[in-house]
Amino acid sequence: MSSPTFIRTHANGVYLAVKLQPRASTNEIGAPLGDELKIKVTAPPVDAAANQALVDLLADKLDCSRGKIQIVRGQTSRHKTVWIEGKTVEEVLTCL
Repeated sequence: MSSPTFIRTHANGVYLAVKLQPRASTNEIGAPLGDELKIKVTAPPVDAAANQALVDLLADKLDCSRGKIQIVRGQTSRHKTVWIEGKTVEEVLTCL
């Protein structure tokens, strides 16, 4: 079985391609949108609040510490690449 295009495996974790929608009505993980996973957060895109909300949401869904999740690209963009340390593609897909 091939994995979706929004997730890539690496030696010690996975990379997740995300399209972030700040100022949404609820925090939720949506359906894949092309090569990205759409995620909505209620936080505004000011002072990195939306980025922190994204990390918090993923940490809660994946049942891991916030220190294991890092935004590696797209800090000021809606299109982001997130590094999730210590998880496999299968574990991430099951939790999401």
